[in-house]
Amino acid sequence: MRDAKSWQRGRLLRRYKRFLADVELSDGRELTIHCPNTGSMRECLAPGEYCWFSHSDSKTRKYPNTWEVATTPAGDLAGINTNRANTLVAEAIAAGTIAELTGYESCKAEVKYGDEKSRIDFLLTGGGPDCYVEVKNVTLKEGAEGQGYFPDAVSTRGSKHLRELAVMAESGARAVLLFCVQHTGIERVAAAEHIDPAYSQAFYDAVARGVEVLAYRAEIQPEHSDITLTRRIDVQLKR
Repeated sequence: MRDAKSWQRGRLLRRYKRFLADVELSDGRELTIHCPNTGSMRECLAPGEYCWFSHSDSKTRKYPNTWEVATTPAGDLAGINTNRANTLVAEAIAAGTIAELTGYESCKAEVKYGDEKSRIDFLLTGGGPDCYVEVKNVTLKEGAEGQGYFPDAVSTRGSKHLRELAVMAESGARAVLLFCVQHTGIERVAAAEHIDPAYSQAFYDAVARGVEVLAYRAEIQPEHSDITLTRRIDVQLKR
């Protein structure tokens, strides 16, 4: 995913009201930008460090600039725009980067399914059993070196999605939870039991019922306005 327009760089001053952040530009001016991340952004907020943001020409937006990449307290880069995750995965599927999801004839986005009235991020059909793919953006790194976690805050919606995936797996379809890891320091992913025990339990239950779990990490090049999923990393599937 490379934006046609170059991202701008500033220094993070603060994030507040969940959806706003203030940055300082190179000339000393301060600018308020949109923060497209509803999570806690735990371990992604480092005031004084560089961040990058995109610009929209839309006349209807109150805040035309959108925060894309943060520098973490540990000096890693994190793609904090959760709206980018599905685009990154769609591009990776189309390019054949995600080997486990190749060979399908059709890829549809946002398809309604399940008893709990969910929408699956991607439904792959043709070439085998239907494949339901749920995407989750991972930006939390803490603890052991290279250790990533999901979620970074309590996620009842995430638990619901796992239940829906488990039902699909038991029905004979493929059900895949795909962690889109937008963090240059993460080498493996686990369910964050210390943050959301209910999600962790739903995660291990879903694995036991046949849900496949994949994690692919992104290469982040903010100077080129580019984030691309490039390689698979490990996932902890057992406690």
